[in-house]
Amino acid sequence: MASRLLAGLAHLFFGAYPRWQGSRPEPRQRIYFANHASHIDTVALWAALPPPLRARTRPVAARDYWGHGPRRWLARHGFNAVLIDRQRSTPDQDLLEPLYQALDAGDSLILFPEGTRNHDIHPQAFKSGLFHLARRYPQVEFIAVYLDNARRCLPKGSLVPVPLVCTVRFGAPVALRPDEDKDAFLERARAAVVALA
Repeated sequence: MASRLLAGLAHLFFGAYPRWQGSRPEPRQRIYFANHASHIDTVALWAALPPPLRARTRPVAARDYWGHGPRRWLARHGFNAVLIDRQRSTPDQDLLEPLYQALDAGDSLILFPEGTRNHDIHPQAFKSGLFHLARRYPQVEFIAVYLDNARRCLPKGSLVPVPLVCTVRFGAPVALRPDEDKDAFLERARAAVVALA
């Protein structure tokens, strides 16, 4: 119930209109990776998915922000988010472990490889987590996504969305090539997002 209401509010306030330009909304296990400019990015991308895909797609969110108070309720009951730590509590902690568990359970994920919000039109360099996931899960499709206008829909410091249209552009899958190194893959994945801008 909470997830349907949340998706409905997203469409009402800022559109979250999907544009499938290089892929189709198919029931495959996927990792949707996108630019990150606003707190509504997660809602917009998640709401742009058709309901059957949305039901099996879990946004990845920082525990230090989404793990407390009303945001925790929203993350758990609205999105069924996967909460991750940004810093290791022990030297041997694998910060990606919650993502492995979700993927092993058959879920799809939404993540923002920049790691933090960026107010430029183009994304910053991607962090290495996307590469490690691509290497560990070659059977999962990695779909580049560009969120257009999200940073204007909810400017930094604002609590109320501005009624503007946010478009969610879904690109073609990006697969890790044989013998491709981390830097080359991450730059190619970033370029796939930029190409949708």
